Order: sequence, then structure tokens, then C-alpha cells
Amino acid sequence: MARPRPIAFEKIKTVAENRRARYEYSIEDVYEAGIALTGTEVKALRGGEGSIAESYAEVTGEEVWLINANIPEFSHGNRNNHEPKRPRKLLLKGREIAKLFGAVSREGMTLVPLSVYFNSKNRAKVELALAKGKKLHDKRETEKARDWQREKARIMRDRG
Repeated sequence: MARPRPIAFEKIKTVAENRRARYEYSIEDVYEAGIALTGTEVKALRGGEGSIAESYAEVTGEEVWLINANIPEFSHGNRNNHEPKRPRKLLLKGREIAKLFGAVSREGMTLVPLSVYFNSKNRAKVELALAKGKKLHDKRETEKARDWQREKARIMRDRG
């Protein structure tokens, strides 16, 4: 029998986080995917460099690719250093890829990376979200709810 999938992923060291994604999109499902990286890319990520602020993922055929993620060149690399913004293959199970492909093609959803991190086995992973874009009024509601939570916490702290 298959092991149940953990709800919260085990993040030991977070390298890059896309904080704007939770504001711009309403998150439906979250997946953990491995990334196919070269040696100098892993070394650059271990050094804490990397950005996924403007990146997205797309399903082509039976593969998922991370597009526009920036992992700068490794400082001590040689002429075989990697390209900073090359497309990187994401490693998912076939069933997950089929589910993502269906959701993206039929329901008009987007694949957005939320964070890049190293897990407990020192493997580089991407937290990938299946998301739907928010309208302006949805963003305003999110801001109101967040402000009310802050105000509520302030009131509770002051009263005691």
C-alpha cells in the first residue's frame, strides 16, 4: 500500500520564495517536485542564490518545465558554468503530470512555483502550486482580511 503524502513539505533550507504568488493567485493544490539541475546550479543554490519571482511552469508533452527561474552563475565555476535562465525540467509522477495538464488546459489554471528549497535528504525541490489568477476585487478582499487579522492581534495584545 502506498504511503500517504505529507501535507506540509519538509523544508530544511529555503533558497528562494515567491511571496507575490499568494497575493496574485488563489492557490488550489500544492505539489512537491524535484528539479533536474547541473552541478554548478546546485552549488549556487546552496550558496543561497536564486530567484523565482517571475517564473512559471508549463506542461509540454509528458514533461513539466520551470521557465524563467534565475539561478545565477556559480562564482567559482569554470567555462562549463550553466546558463542562468535556462528552462529546467521538473520531476513529477506521471499521474501528477496528467492531472496538472488537465487542469491547465481545461480550467484555465496556471502552474506557479511558490518556493525552492532543500529537503531533509539534501535534494533541491520546488513547491509548485496549481493556481487561478485573482481579480482586483479579490486582491482587495485579501488585503482587508489580512489587515483585520493584524488589527485583531493588536487589540488582543493590548487587552491582555
